[in-house]
Amino acid sequence: MSRSGVTPDWLAVDWGTTHLRVWLMAKDGSALERLESDRGMGCLARDEFEPVLMDLLSEFDLGSSIVTIVCGMAGSRQGWAEAPYVAVPCAPPGVSNATQFNAGVFDVHILPGVKQQKPADVMRGEETQIAGYLVENPDFDGILCLPGTHCKWVHISAGELVSFRTFMTGEMFALLSDQSVLRHSVATDDWDQAAFDTALSDTLTRPSDLAAKLFSLRAEGLLNDMSPATARARLSALLIGAELAAAKPYWLGQQVVILGADNVASAYHAALTAQGAMVRPSDADNMTLAGMTAAYHSLKDT
Repeated sequence: MSRSGVTPDWLAVDWGTTHLRVWLMAKDGSALERLESDRGMGCLARDEFEPVLMDLLSEFDLGSSIVTIVCGMAGSRQGWAEAPYVAVPCAPPGVSNATQFNAGVFDVHILPGVKQQKPADVMRGEETQIAGYLVENPDFDGILCLPGTHCKWVHISAGELVSFRTFMTGEMFALLSDQSVLRHSVATDDWDQAAFDTALSDTLTRPSDLAAKLFSLRAEGLLNDMSPATARARLSALLIGAELAAAKPYWLGQQVVILGADNVASAYHAALTAQGAMVRPSDADNMTLAGMTAAYHSLKDT
């Protein structure tokens, strides 16, 4: 008997660069328990993945061999084992394309990412969220926006990923707010929504002077006592606004679904709504789990 009487039938593992999330799953696709760790791919050597996962699950009875469906950066070249990319246009790659191997008690199936030659682009992990969304919305044609450290805009048609673009907006925000000259100006968790709305509209109209507007945040704090809450909201709006200006061919006149559930997703939703876009939210965690559940069922059907 395992902790709390939980005996999983299989494991769903989302292994990103900085975080690890594991769901202990029942046969019917329901999650029995959810665990998290900060032992992301970025801090692990290849031979550390299996012991890290075993340590996280040490209180549970996993049997002698448990199916383990993995998505995300564990399949990168520097990860647990490389899962080669599938090229667009393509359906979201599933377990038939997975890299399979055994590691201790884990019967591992790492789902592959997706690549695009022109313009060059790649994704790992988001394709599983997309697979989950299409399982629940098989007739969807439109745009999926997946905010995060690297925001993805994905054109979906006839059940396939047609094209996509990645923007480093989230990483730029983190670098500028934590390591640049702006770090003192935006040192707060407070938020000025009116400042966000104004800066977003201005940036969408004139995105070319982004670098100058960024330094103005520092100058206005020094000269005009602009509050950190206003500066932080404006910084977010400047970066998201520049992204939306460049991504306009994806969202203008299209049905857009935002796969996300945090403050970043809310900021994108507000920004797109302000531009009159047809936009609605969807929970990214649920879609990730739906995608891995579809992969598990596909494996069991073979």
